Parts: sequence; structure tokens; C-alpha cells
Amino acid sequence: MPKSKLPRRARSPTKRKPSRALPSHGKPPPAGTATVRDPPKLAALPDDALLEIVQRQTFRYFWDAAHPASGLAFDRRTAGKPVTDAVADPVTVGGSGFGVMALIVATERGWITRAAAVERLGRMLDLLLRARCYHGAYPHFMNGATGETIPFGRKDDAADLVETSFLVMGLLCARQYFDRDVPAEAAARARIDTVWNEVEWSWFTQGGREVLYWHWSPYNGWAMNHEVRGWNECLVTYVLAASSPRHAIEPNVYHRGFANGPGFRNGNAWHGVELPLGMPFGGPLFFTHYSFCGLDPRGLTDSYADYWEQNVRHVRINRAHCIANPGKFAGYGELCWGLTASDDPEGYSAHAPDNDNGTISPTAALASLPYAPAEVMPVLRHFLTRHGKRLWRELGFVDAFNEAQGWYADTFLAIDQGPIVVMIENHRTALLWKLFMAVPEVRAGLRRLGFSSPRL
Repeated sequence: MPKSKLPRRARSPTKRKPSRALPSHGKPPPAGTATVRDPPKLAALPDDALLEIVQRQTFRYFWDAAHPASGLAFDRRTAGKPVTDAVADPVTVGGSGFGVMALIVATERGWITRAAAVERLGRMLDLLLRARCYHGAYPHFMNGATGETIPFGRKDDAADLVETSFLVMGLLCARQYFDRDVPAEAAARARIDTVWNEVEWSWFTQGGREVLYWHWSPYNGWAMNHEVRGWNECLVTYVLAASSPRHAIEPNVYHRGFANGPGFRNGNAWHGVELPLGMPFGGPLFFTHYSFCGLDPRGLTDSYADYWEQNVRHVRINRAHCIANPGKFAGYGELCWGLTASDDPEGYSAHAPDNDNGTISPTAALASLPYAPAEVMPVLRHFLTRHGKRLWRELGFVDAFNEAQGWYADTFLAIDQGPIVVMIENHRTALLWKLFMAVPEVRAGLRRLGFSSPRL
């Protein structure tokens, strides 16, 4: 679900807790992993070694700190808090989709064994296949042990189609990756097919309207009435809806729904950068991350945009705003930028150039690595050298910080940690891009919607 939907939540002042050692899995830590205790030394490593450690440490969110029964990703974790203290906390459907993609990265890089990854995937699918769903769609939050829905809001208490799409994106990548002719992997692929085939994407048009709707509830019906219109993080929702083997939408639902919203086309310039699509200044940076964890934007075009150019320009505008720093916030500059939805001193907000309170979110720049590597790597090193252990903790970077207010989050969020692992990997090897763009149904769906790509 888009972070912009999340309400602000009151938070008590941050209390520093000692980092708690988490159990190791898979291979022993590589040389250099101990530099987690000395972030400036970590920052001095060569690019590839540094990125490896950042990915691996961040992956621990989805491995060591996942729900102990199902292996699904908790919505959030608090630094130093044992997992056993959180078993009743909600797991997140979309964040678990990013977690599945991180699981693939960990397997490919040898941080965990393939057998351990398949076992974890199997436990995740055990819960998903017995969990309550609504016309095949999952809720935003659920109980990680029972699969019962945990309401996100008063009427947001059942199906969340966008969160479901992030989950399905991750599962289809796993179906593509775990392709060996052995019983455990064959069983996982068959069960992923069950989840994929049962999502009734076309049903979420409310009986044939030319737009998808985000929510439905057996108690409140379509009362949320939230149309999924672009430009935002939901492109992959429409791609999957057009790709479904059983419940596909017609192409006009994309063209007259998502691509016909008031915030879709742009064409104006900010900081000298013209933006093809989206709201003024481009909005929060997760728009360039979530759908594009799987969708390969390189050369991806349709009649509306070149999506690589769209994302590169969005990142450039976000960075230029922080360098210009009209709010005069402490710390902002070429080495410290990145506005997206995250925790902040007041709760939670979708930070962007036109909603800026001085809060920088590490995921914003780090998950933008494919679009601006020369600009992102110095930011990564700066985070480690200037902010050190206040920012770099046992599950990677904490969610956000506000130097002007002397505030550092003590939380990690699945929907922010996942894109760090996945988008760094897409920069390094394009692994998830290759997997998702090779899914036969996705390739057919993209063609149905009029997309072109070298990967097609």
C-alpha cells in the first residue's frame, strides 16, 4: 500500500537501546562484516564490498527478524527488540513481497543456502494459502501466525489490491528463480500459481468500470472508493492485472483509469529538470522504487513515457531540492538527500519536496542507486561517517533521521528495507529485473497494454 495512505502515528521520544546480536544463518559472515561496529571503517571499503555488506545487513530484517512462525515480514521492527516480543505484531503483505525478492538475492549471493530459502518460502506460502483473502486479494496487515486480517483502518479492513500486487510481484520472481526439478521447488511453484491465479483483478473494477479500485470489504463494501489512478507506485498493479491468466482486465482499464488521472501527465520543470509524469516535484521517491523492484525501466516505454527517463528525472529533482534546501534544514546537501514516506519526529508522512520537514530517509537515496550511482555512493558513505551508529544498526539503516531536530528513528520498516536490498541488486546484476521480465504472463500483459522493452 502506498505509504502516503498511512496516517501519522504519535511516537514517544526515541530511546537508544543497545543492539542485540541476532542469530546467524547460512555461511559465516564475510571479512568486513564486523565493521558494522565501526561505520567509518565500513564507509572506507571499495564500492562493491560496501554494497554487499549493506545489502546483507539489511536482509537480516527479512531473515533474522521475520515472524518466527510464518517467516513473513513484520510491518516494522524496533532496534534491539527481540522477535519473540513481537509475535502479535502485524505482518505486512506488500513488505513480504519485497522480502521474497530479498530472499532471492540472499540465495544468489550465498548468504543462505538454497534449501533454507525454499524452506522459508514454503512456510510463507503455508500461511498465505490458509490466510483470509477477499476475491483473492489480501489485506494490508495480517496476523503472522493465523493469517487473520488485522484492520489497517476503520473501513480499510479487508482487501488491499496494491499491497497484493507487491506480494505477487515477489512471488512470481520466486517462481521464476526456484526452477529446479526437485519436489520442494516444484511444490513452491505450484502454490505460487494458486495465489496468482486466484486474485480476481477484474473484479476490482466494480463490475466493469474503467479503473481499478484499491479496497473492498465484506463489511463496508466499496466504501473506501479509492480509485487507483497514476502517476504513483501502482504501475505494477495494472501490469499484473492485465497479465492475469484467469482474471485479466481489459487494456482500457489501464489507459482510461491509471493513465487518465489528474496527476498522471506533467511536462513541467523543477530545478531545470522536465518531469514527464506525476505530481509537482514528482512526489516521494518510493514512486520510482516499488513497481520497479520487478519492472525493468531500462528502455521500458509506452505511449505516455520512457520510464527510465521518468525515474531518473524524478530522482534528480528530489536531489536538487535537497541541495537547494529552501527550508534551510541542517545537514541537507549533495551528500545528504532523499525524501520519501517514512517515520519522522511527528509520526509518519510521505515526505517530498512540497512536504518537507527536514526528514531524510536512507531508503530514498539508496534504493535510487540504479538511477544515479555516482550521486548515491557518496551519500551512502556520508551516512556512515557522519551519523555512524545512530543511523547504522543491526538490521541496516534505521528508517529516517532529522538532523535539524536531532532525531533518529529507532525503527526499521519492511517497505523501506526491502527496496534497499532489491534495488541495489538491480544496480549490481539486474537480477530481479531479469526474473520478473522473464515471467511469461507478465511479458504478455505488458504487450497487451502497449509497452515496448528490449526485454520483450
